[in-house]
Amino acid sequence: MSDAETDAAVAARALMLGASMATLATAAWDRDGWPFASLVQIALDTRGAPLLLLSDLAEHSRNIAADDRISLLIDGTSGLKEPLAGPRLTLLGRARKSTEPDHRRCYLARHPSAAQYVDFADFAVYHMAVDSAHLVAGFGAIDWISAEVLLDQPKES
Repeated sequence: MSDAETDAAVAARALMLGASMATLATAAWDRDGWPFASLVQIALDTRGAPLLLLSDLAEHSRNIAADDRISLLIDGTSGLKEPLAGPRLTLLGRARKSTEPDHRRCYLARHPSAAQYVDFADFAVYHMAVDSAHLVAGFGAIDWISAEVLLDQPKES
């Protein structure tokens, strides 16, 4: 791991911690795999991996059921005079339904109003297993970051 990747990971984690919303991209299974983007609320688990609360009735949930590969775009450019000079992070990974109580707790801690519908039969918490991340921290400040460096996870021997 390089110093540049470590610095990029620190900036990426800060962006993730500050985000409550993201753009979710899935492959539209009933539209020949065309990209399908949705606005979603996000939270982070204790290691820093994204959590989503999605309804089975939503288009993106049906897409994930057919192909669990997703991308999340976290936009840190709001309010900037020059948005393209601001930070944004694209996460690549796989989304899977989670029954982990800690995931539900983390999500509700970030989005307490979701308690109104989190237990509806068609809703589920999804955990994103991050594969890699792409940080654009401004003009010319662009880095790929491995999941191992981005997330607080043990290193494999």
